[in-house]
This record gives sequence, structure tokens and C-alpha cells, in this order.
Amino acid sequence: MSLIHTPVIGLTGGVGSGKSEAAKQFAKLGVPVVDTDEISRALTADNSPLLLEIRSIFGAKFFTNEGKLDRTKLRNHIFGNKEERLKLEALMHSAIYDLALQQLSINADRLNPPYQILVLPLLFENDRYQSLINQSIAIDCDEHLQVERAMVRSQLSAPDVRAMMAAQLSRINRISRADFVIDNNGSLEDLEEKITEIHKKFINSCIVSK
Repeated sequence: MSLIHTPVIGLTGGVGSGKSEAAKQFAKLGVPVVDTDEISRALTADNSPLLLEIRSIFGAKFFTNEGKLDRTKLRNHIFGNKEERLKLEALMHSAIYDLALQQLSINADRLNPPYQILVLPLLFENDRYQSLINQSIAIDCDEHLQVERAMVRSQLSAPDVRAMMAAQLSRINRISRADFVIDNNGSLEDLEEKITEIHKKFINSCIVSK
């Protein structure tokens, strides 16, 4: 049972799968969205307390001369080194969870929506979120499309994207664990249509309740 008094749908997907676009469509439909990637960026914004801890653990080489976090450099480093990635996750995950729970609770109290979305790339890898969600959606596409989309969006090389994919749950495992799977091999319009359809299903049934 979720800790939040309105249903929470976990939205996940591998890098480049299109989960951010899916989240945007849910938001357009009036569904409150809490995005853990956005929380992570806020926690590592300029002058945030966590930056000092990141600098002390990983070193000044991951910061610009102006003292800003070089996110691309750090991301490439941790996805190529499991031990280093686990260090960053240990530092970040507790803070991200606390803020996600806070935002979900505020949405529930102020908006009392039929349901809300929690966007979480590592939904199934991180057990602490299982008590927050009522159902889960995985956005899925072919792996070659994941690579192509991530390269365009983040200006990454194909090897860098594949390293990120390797650090995440496999596509097969993600699909097998999700309550709903949305195929995103088509156009943006196709994805929007599928999101609208599943939104109607959530609204018109008790599917969001465990």
C-alpha cells in the first residue's frame, strides 16, 4: 500500500526510451508529475550543500574553474565505473527519496488528484520506492533507438550510452516487472496517443488501486 493517500504510478524506462516525453504528456493531461531526475539536478545546483560532498569524494577535476559541477564528465565517469557509481548513489538516493516523498505528499494534500506520476529511472533497482507506488509503467523501445535518441538528446557517444544502459536493469527484466508497458518505437504523436489512452483507463477504473 502506498504511503501517499492518492495513487502513485511509477514511470520508468531505460536511457533514451522516452520516459521524459511520456511524463510531459501526463502533465499536459493535468496529472501531477514528480521527476527524480529534476530533483537530482536541484540537489546538485550551484552552491548546494551536496556539491561540497561530491567534490570531497570525487575531486575538483569534476568541477569547472567557476566551481560548477561538470555533470557530463561525472556521468561518464560513474557509468564506466560501478564502484564510483555506487558512491554517488549512496550520497544522492536518500536525499532524492526524501524530496520525492515530500512532493508527492504535497500534491496529494493540495490537489487530491485521481493519481500522480513518479518518474524514476531506477524504479525497480531501488527497493525503497516500492512502498510509494500503486502501479508501474515502463516506457520501452528497441535498444538501437535508445542509443540513437540518447546520442541526439545528450550529445553522448554510442559507447557512453551503452555504458549507461549496462548500468541499468536489463530491458527484459524491466518489462517483466512493470504492470504496464508502453511501446515507444513510433513517433511522438503515437506516444502521446498511448499516454492519453492509458490515462483514460486510470481515470475510468480502479486500476490504480492495489
